[in-house]
Amino acid sequence: MPIHHIIDDLLKFLDESPTSWHAVQNVKETLLQAGFQELKEEDAWPLAFGGKYFVIKNGSSIVAFQTPLEEPTSAKIITSHTDSPAFKLKANPEFVQENMVMLGCEVYGGPLLTSWLNRDLKISGRVFYLDKKGKKQSKLVTLDQFPVCIPQLAIHLENNKDNPQLNKQQHLAAIAALDVETPYLETILKKELNAKTILSFDLFLTPSEKASLIGFENQMIASYRIDSLLSVHACLQALIELKSASLNEIKAFVFYDHEEVGSTSAIGASSPFLAHTLERILLSLHFGKEHYFRLLAKSLLISVDLAHAAHPSYMEKHEPYHRPLLNRGIVIKQNASLRYASNGSTSSQIVELCQNQNIPYQHFISRNDMPCGSTIGPLNAAATGIETVDIGVPQLSMHSCRELAAVQDQLDMCRLLSAFLK
Repeated sequence: MPIHHIIDDLLKFLDESPTSWHAVQNVKETLLQAGFQELKEEDAWPLAFGGKYFVIKNGSSIVAFQTPLEEPTSAKIITSHTDSPAFKLKANPEFVQENMVMLGCEVYGGPLLTSWLNRDLKISGRVFYLDKKGKKQSKLVTLDQFPVCIPQLAIHLENNKDNPQLNKQQHLAAIAALDVETPYLETILKKELNAKTILSFDLFLTPSEKASLIGFENQMIASYRIDSLLSVHACLQALIELKSASLNEIKAFVFYDHEEVGSTSAIGASSPFLAHTLERILLSLHFGKEHYFRLLAKSLLISVDLAHAAHPSYMEKHEPYHRPLLNRGIVIKQNASLRYASNGSTSSQIVELCQNQNIPYQHFISRNDMPCGSTIGPLNAAATGIETVDIGVPQLSMHSCRELAAVQDQLDMCRLLSAFLK
């Protein structure tokens, strides 16, 4: 795909992927168009050498892979995550305050709370329901026609005007309607789905504003879910652009849900999803457990997330000699307390690859007196025993409702991951 088309496709992907389930559905459609075959966890896998496959778990985590032409002796794997900080509707979200229909939310992950206030928000996610014939169904929804808003208290009424205090239970409900009959949400969901009964749902408030290019000559990308859909999109591009299978290497990516809430789930990075998939690949190709362990020892995993770019108004928050800048290339992330999985050995492989491909790169280490965040890299390394390196594109406003990254950095990441798999 020509470079200028990659960013166009990325913006479309961001707009059409408001939740993890939407993102995986869009990844699935791209893979099917590229000739990949879907597998089911509950079925036997009749894999072939040189084949292209994917498997989805819970609709929000996915592994895609290409088998080698001959005996698999190693694997090159890229990982990222499909979720982002957000506001999740409670199981019984609806209540009435005076004449206002309100929707109560749980805070998912660690969003920058104030960035979500006073914005047009839509309801997105998945719904389980009984159709008119009483058959259980599930469907993804994006309720663009019913926007909501979390209004902020007027500054005149705020006691602490310079630093307003938000109580997550009391102050983050969304206003959905005025003077309407209740139940409001159930009514619009039934109408939207032509449903007899709403059974349950996983619904989030997500921004209505579309992704865009901003700045001089459109140098920057502004959008919700830059963390980490930029990584997902770059990984996807790298795998589908492979023209032919390797002789002995498995090429794969895995996108996990639940990174923003710790990854401890059946579909998160702490789960055996990747390890089970790799073992099943070998079993289907008639290789045993010993072969599996040898393959793990010769493999490399790249964990691709986002990195903290140096903030121009808060330079004192960054380690002076490890300040990643927008538009200056790939970030290699390291941490002595192993919040990132990179070490000298795995980092050297990224440096060498960048140098060979003339791709700019930079290093990130957090200040000793500041937290650094975390990634799924260490979790993958611990779960599989595969050598791992953490990298990413630098971004500003991480965990905001509207994040910021540089176009050229994203293109550099696409080049790097493609070179890695090839």
